[in-house]
Amino acid sequence: MFALDAKTMQRIAPVVRRVLIVDPNPAAARLLSDLLKGFGSRDVAVEGDEAKVIDLAREMEPGLILTERTGPRLDGEALARRIRRSSLACRRVPLIMVTAEATASSIKGARDSGVHEFLRKPFTSGDLFRRVENLATKPRDWVEAVGYIGPDRRRFNSDDYAGPGKRKADKPASAAEAVVAIKDQAMRILASAHTQFDSDPMQAVRAIKQQAETLKALAIKTGDASLAIAAAGLETSLTAGAPTKATLAGPIGAVLALASPESLSRAG
Repeated sequence: MFALDAKTMQRIAPVVRRVLIVDPNPAAARLLSDLLKGFGSRDVAVEGDEAKVIDLAREMEPGLILTERTGPRLDGEALARRIRRSSLACRRVPLIMVTAEATASSIKGARDSGVHEFLRKPFTSGDLFRRVENLATKPRDWVEAVGYIGPDRRRFNSDDYAGPGKRKADKPASAAEAVVAIKDQAMRILASAHTQFDSDPMQAVRAIKQQAETLKALAIKTGDASLAIAAAGLETSLTAGAPTKATLAGPIGAVLALASPESLSRAG
């Protein structure tokens, strides 16, 4: 185990303070627990049965979840999706998937299920620490859509992943480009969430609400009065009774009228 200085411990403390380990293998879970306690974890819980994880997470409210990819009563990817789509207070917490099956498909599957990091077995304490440090120092934007919920996949930090969604070109070259990228993505998710409303109304409403908040904040920051008014109108419509696809059509249409044709052509 390598030594961590006080400054490093302080930086990662919020992430590792309370940790939930999901692993049916007691020896593997104990190794992770010991390493995390060495990083400063104060409260570490272990569960090997996927069916019991949600209740434990609700009670514990962990700041970090590590899950094995597969087990007798565990599907790590399905669990990640359940957590992301739940109403848990910890639904957005960093999630690391641990597995010996580091194939291209398993890494992509983990990424697309909403995890932040991928850790391949066998690993060292340094491997685990780098993942934790990434979570603490390189936060990623949150994507609240209908088809996908989780950290921005274009910023997938895992050392094991070098796919097409991890390109330097994905990073905006300037603040102005960053604003355009945020607006473009919010508009695309908004259009898609309205289209897919009937397939998952609860998540669609959550996605629409998130995009309305994002666009209003962006409009205020950039001085775009038209967008600010349209986004605020959409927010109001979400609180006026139970929103439906029909009642949201007008307010969403008012926002999308301010989108670029290119962003809407990529919505899906």
